[in-house]
Amino acid sequence: MGAQPKQRISRGRRGKKQAHHALSGRQFERCSNCRSLTISHQVCPVCGHYRGEEIVVTDDVAVSKYR
Repeated sequence: MGAQPKQRISRGRRGKKQAHHALSGRQFERCSNCRSLTISHQVCPVCGHYRGEEIVVTDDVAVSKYR
């Protein structure tokens, strides 16, 4: 058999432990190429650049629409 609790954990003590389990919001940063907001560590959906390099080739028509 597995371990069994010796005493009941109170609501306050349980709440203190669970207070650190909340999810944080998404982190955004500016693209170094087109200055649009992008999710951190992701390829820019507007221009296709990541860390100064073009990763995804995009249409010039689509890029000019967002600038």
